[in-house]
Amino acid sequence: MENNLGDYRKERGFSQQALADQLGVSRQTIISLEKGRYDPSLPLAFKLAALFDCRIEDLFIPDEG
Repeated sequence: MENNLGDYRKERGFSQQALADQLGVSRQTIISLEKGRYDPSLPLAFKLAALFDCRIEDLFIPDEG
């Protein structure tokens, strides 16, 4: 799944580690999310959207098909 997570993170001035700490996940999870290698759980997607004050759809772009 494509996403804009890295852009949102950088705009807010978060390092990958700082974002991971905010969410209670590992830095590796953030890296995997940003590279599209891992789809977030629904609770994690809600946490990200709340943290960045946006909609889940603003962060994650579902694959077509």
